[in-house]
Amino acid sequence: MPIVVAVLLGALSGIVGFLPLFAGLRMTRKTVSSGLVGSMMVLFLALIVSFIILVMAAVFCIAFDRALGLPFVAAEVIALSAAAIAYGMSTVARK
Repeated sequence: MPIVVAVLLGALSGIVGFLPLFAGLRMTRKTVSSGLVGSMMVLFLALIVSFIILVMAAVFCIAFDRALGLPFVAAEVIALSAAAIAYGMSTVARK
């Protein structure tokens, strides 16, 4: 039962970790006037925030119970990858 909870929380953390990237991608579409450097800075900041969310969630899980760290991080990575792939596919499908 604790592993199921760790996997569910890891998946939730992975999806939440994608939200800053999603927001950064949306913001780059609106910052055309600031040029390439402005767009890249927005994406870089979104990447840093996403990384902080993912790493801190993994650290808290491992601090809580070390045995649940691997299932949590695996679910986190899979959920983040799935969210990114789903976003990319939906963007391509719209065009």
